[in-house]
Formats: sequence, C-alpha cells, structure tokens
Amino acid sequence: MRYSSDHKAQTHQRIIKEASVRFRRDGIGATGLQPLMKALNLTHGGFYAHFKSKDELVEKALEAAAAELDAHCEMLFSQERPLEAFIDSYLSEWHLTSPDQGCPLPTMSSEMGLRGQHSATTDTVLAARVKQIETAQEDAQGLVVMSTLVGALVLARSVEDPALAMRIMEVVRESLKTQISDDEKADQ
Repeated sequence: MRYSSDHKAQTHQRIIKEASVRFRRDGIGATGLQPLMKALNLTHGGFYAHFKSKDELVEKALEAAAAELDAHCEMLFSQERPLEAFIDSYLSEWHLTSPDQGCPLPTMSSEMGLRGQHSATTDTVLAARVKQIETAQEDAQGLVVMSTLVGALVLARSVEDPALAMRIMEVVRESLKTQISDDEKADQ
C-alpha cells in the first residue's frame, strides 16, 4: 500500500500530539512507547522511523505543549486585566483536572527536572510567561508569580481532599491578585 507524500509527517505529528497529552496526564516515566503507538494503531517498531529515542519524543512533546500554552496565553494576555485573567486560568478547576491539556511546567518539566533532564524548552516556556507577567505588572516579579502558580497547582493536584485542593488554589489566586492590586495602587 502506497501512502501520500505527507503521510509520514502527519503520523509524526500524531505521535507528538498523543505523547504530549499522555506525558502531561500520566507522566513521562509511566508512558511506554508500545502503548503509545498502539493507541495510534501504529507498531512499536514504527516509532524509530520517526524518532531516535524516547528522549527525543519527550522534547518534541514538550515543545508541542509549549506551543499550545503560548496560544492560550496570547489570548489571556490580550485581555483588559491580563495578569488576573492568567492567574484565574492557571489556578482554575479546569487546569487542576486537565493536566493533559495544561501547562507543561508542573507536569513534564518537573518530572524532567527530577530526572536531571534539563530542557531548553522549559527555559523558553518560563521566560515567555515571566516576560508576559512582567509586562502586564510593570515590575520584575514574574519569577515569583510563576513559581507561586506552579507550586500551588502541584500541591492542589497532590492532595487527596478536593476541598483542600480548591482552597489552595483559591487562597493563592486571591493572594496574588491582592498583591497585584496593592502594587497598582502604590504606583499611582
């Protein structure tokens, strides 16, 4: 059977997209190549026609997740109160329950960091968010805000009690927004 000229490129993108979802949802270490390829109706051996290694796929999947995040953040940071919109979105119930669709920093990047696998893509994701935050806030607290958001989301996803998870996000969300409001008032 003969495939179209763009079949390999389309298959390559399908693998990356599925891996990006699974790595964020289930974890990199817990996602095997054989089940990943089987979910796409592809053979395990066919994986190596597209990637040299799982590590290469991890980096490509992280890049895909970063591109999704960039598009989402572009929309959020174009709103009238961009920083509040970003905080509300980051610490939302949707983001809490949808790690497969959310920011890769608390999922893929943190797992990679635990394994000693540093990634320039993580640097790029963090730098982009910090720049957007600092532009919206007009100060140099972007790293503090991002660290607080990622930490709060990791904790909220880690606790057993759903009420506690929601409380973590609510308290941190309101604290950050109050801080922003106080900073704006001080600048006037």
